[in-house]
Amino acid sequence: MRRADRLFQIVQHLRGGRLVTAQMLAARLEVSERTIYRDIADLQSTGVPIDGEAGVGYIMREGYDLPPLMFTRDEIVALVAGARMVQAFGGATMARAAAEALVKIGAVVPPGGRDRIRQTAINVPDMVVNDTVRDALDRTERAIDDRLVLTLDYRDAEDRLTRRDIRPLGLTFWGKVWTLIAWCEMRDDFREFRIDRIVKMSPAERVFKPERGRTLTDYYRLLELRGEQAA
Repeated sequence: MRRADRLFQIVQHLRGGRLVTAQMLAARLEVSERTIYRDIADLQSTGVPIDGEAGVGYIMREGYDLPPLMFTRDEIVALVAGARMVQAFGGATMARAAAEALVKIGAVVPPGGRDRIRQTAINVPDMVVNDTVRDALDRTERAIDDRLVLTLDYRDAEDRLTRRDIRPLGLTFWGKVWTLIAWCEMRDDFREFRIDRIVKMSPAERVFKPERGRTLTDYYRLLELRGEQAA
């Protein structure tokens, strides 16, 4: 990560009037605490209103150099509802990111918008997705982003266990279950795998490049073609 990007991320993590320690920032940005101390000092020297000290934590006063974000009532409801659904149904990393996004949005909208965020009466039950599925979602999402081939031990609807290498392409949520859309190297075709039926997942220690006929776009194009033929 470039230093300029890291300084920007530090400012983003400090928004919302929360006390954040150097240890927390160092873990999130994958640098040493010494680096965080130096970056905070540099930000303070340029006029960024950060209060605090090493060993205690840091907090940034509200209103720093940001025009208020303007959202309509319906936009705020949509953002809050979406973030709460991700917190309930997404991976652990997704859930933390959704909570962080709400804090950042609340820090930069006008007071009326903050009240709307707090008062939005759309809620989602807690603990909808278990920790095993959350972990699998995070790992598959990272593998999709990194184009990393995965080895799956998968149990199908007939309780048959198979092992195969797959190229993860996308995740789809169906309201109750998540499915992983992938190119299956064993079947040499697209396949969908329910996340909750993955018994074991491990990296195959190789990456893949997008190939014509084997991308997520190709998968959706194939679905459209099948739909047209069925009609």
